[in-house]
Amino acid sequence: MFNVLIVDDQKQIRDGLQAMLRQFPLPIDGLHSAANGLEALELLRRQRIQLVITDIRMPDMDGLTLMERTREEGIKVDYLILSGYGDFAYAQRAIALGAKGYLLKPVKRDDLRAAVESAWEEIRARKELSLSMKHASRRARETDRKELRLFMQGAASDEDWMVRTEQNHPELWRSYRLVLLREERRASQPGAGDSQGAENAACQVYGKHGCLILQRQPQLVIAVKADIDPGALPAALQSSQIEAALAMTDPRQGLKELPGAYAQALELYRHSYLFPELSCLLPSHLERLDSQWQLPYEELYALFQQLGTSNGGRIAQDLSALFRKEALRRYPIRYTIQLCRAAVQMLEEYERVIRPYLGEEALDIECLRNLFDYPGIRDYIQALQRQLLRLNQFYYEYKCSYRHSQDLNEAIRFIHENYHRPLDLAMVSNHVSLNYAYFSNLFKKNVGKGFAEYLRDVRLDKARRLLAETDYKIVEIASMVGYENYKSFTRAFRDATDLQPTEYRERTRRREESEEEARGTAL
Repeated sequence: MFNVLIVDDQKQIRDGLQAMLRQFPLPIDGLHSAANGLEALELLRRQRIQLVITDIRMPDMDGLTLMERTREEGIKVDYLILSGYGDFAYAQRAIALGAKGYLLKPVKRDDLRAAVESAWEEIRARKELSLSMKHASRRARETDRKELRLFMQGAASDEDWMVRTEQNHPELWRSYRLVLLREERRASQPGAGDSQGAENAACQVYGKHGCLILQRQPQLVIAVKADIDPGALPAALQSSQIEAALAMTDPRQGLKELPGAYAQALELYRHSYLFPELSCLLPSHLERLDSQWQLPYEELYALFQQLGTSNGGRIAQDLSALFRKEALRRYPIRYTIQLCRAAVQMLEEYERVIRPYLGEEALDIECLRNLFDYPGIRDYIQALQRQLLRLNQFYYEYKCSYRHSQDLNEAIRFIHENYHRPLDLAMVSNHVSLNYAYFSNLFKKNVGKGFAEYLRDVRLDKARRLLAETDYKIVEIASMVGYENYKSFTRAFRDATDLQPTEYRERTRRREESEEEARGTAL
């Protein structure tokens, strides 16, 4: 799509040209008109016009002057010239000024269409070429950045490449610092989720040629001029309301030092977890850290010895004491990393013991593998505390389950030994010293049926054996298995087997006789 401006001091010519252009199958987005060069120039300053069809001779400002003024002001637009037979010399000058063609008055329909189509094809081709060149230039820049990033991360490179690369930014590589930055903006803040805001702040501080973006993910890495105050970038970020963890290396000279600078920037960035209040972490902040340490294994063991108790508050308190800020800041970040690993290893060992009893329940230990997956040390400690308290709950339930299984075994033994006596839930719960309601729920949860149903099944199972193997009367068997009267026994037996006790005895004995006859025949 393109916009066309018609400039002529005669209205009927302007209207006639517009009418013809509207009939052509061309992607014309907008048609504009002006009565002279002054009007046209004002319109060109405001509107994005791709093609101007203008008369040469006009009052106030003619077509040639209009072409000269747009060239002087840097307005990029193509021209088609309208002229009469006597204006040929003017037309030649217009072509020298860059006009794409001229049309003789009166303008013929086919000539106008051919000239505009030719101009449009040239505009479109030029636009495609420009886009192609921009893409090629962008790809070249991305390739250069990728090579620089790989070299920064330790990839080998030859001397010629380093010389060529330094020549692209000679001032910068002469003396530079490496900045590693990660934005910590909330989702509700403008620009959250990308590094554009930080990049803009860096360009404002160091200028377009004073900073070079080397990496955008997972952290933003920028090479910046070393002669600017290290506090300037943090101040610019704060002014733009950008919250970020920022680390800045010592000054470096030459591209050869880039890998070492990157290693130092990463180490500084890791230490930013210990000093979140510092807007920019510098090597000088780490000079007094003690490189000799011993992990507090005794305190760690004591913490895990509390697992399985109902005192989760004490566990959380002791964990916080292990990771107290003053202790962590005494040593390099490697101390904190090793302490985290030791805690995770103990979590794994304790979880392994009770894993067979967890069923589908499990700990999310994988989320604790890397401290630097979290925005800060506080977030990691909170995640570690959640998993530790979850493990404590598992251990507590496991211990309760083990203790209750012993109580249940004793209750079941007591039922099997006393089923023939008057027996109820209160008597059994008293026998194992458990609360009545608690024992009722525990029994049903672990046995799979309520106490009354279980007692009935035990009694009827004994009754079936007595009916099949003895000649006791039904009323006698009812008493032997704990039923107070004949009627309650027969009703319970019928409900469970769909048979009367006498029918069950007869069927059982006929089946046994048939099986005995079959064995005799086989012999």
